Amino acid sequence: MYKTFIYIALFFIFAFIGWIVEVINSLIVDKKFVNRGFLIGPVVPIYGFGGLAMTLFLSIYQDEVITLFCMAVIICGILEYLTSYIMEKIFNTRWWDYSNKKFNIEGRVCLQNLALFGIGGLLLIRYINPFLIDILEKINPVLLKVVVSILFVIFLTDLSLSTKIIYNIKDATLSIKDSTEEINAKVKEALINKSVFTRRVAHAFPDFKINKSFFKRVDKKK
Repeated sequence: MYKTFIYIALFFIFAFIGWIVEVINSLIVDKKFVNRGFLIGPVVPIYGFGGLAMTLFLSIYQDEVITLFCMAVIICGILEYLTSYIMEKIFNTRWWDYSNKKFNIEGRVCLQNLALFGIGGLLLIRYINPFLIDILEKINPVLLKVVVSILFVIFLTDLSLSTKIIYNIKDATLSIKDSTEEINAKVKEALINKSVFTRRVAHAFPDFKINKSFFKRVDKKK
């Protein structure tokens, strides 16, 4: 049971590190601070799940550099592809698109990112995890369980609220009947004019695109 709390703590640490990476990337590319990610808080769950998956399945390859790199690429590639696909099906919106990058798969994953994930996997399993686990195991078990439990409740609350906010995109799209490009522009404008949390999502995913098939399905139902 105690080991479970260690893993959950690692999930939050990885998710927070992912948020930092995304924020730094925005500062470099866009020259401004952007609270990236699906959630309101400073965590990006896909990094948490990716880091946790590599921890659980790739630790046995710690001394096999090439195998570790390749397996990290595969795990992260599958995770990113499935996350993109599932979120598009749920919210009828493409949240990121790598179609303009070479060697991409349906714009959901690209070779450039996968190579970085492979390097990240190497660093995680060989250096970062031993350091983090050593620190976590030195923390008083009761204190660790309390802190992790509080963080988990906050995470679930954030997830619930953020999901509700994302559904504002669906509501915004229903009232707009123009070309896809105009729809995307108008939806973004509508979201920016809503609450501060909704504006955050619009800024966090500036390149999101509405799924055309969504409108076709809506029209058929009428």
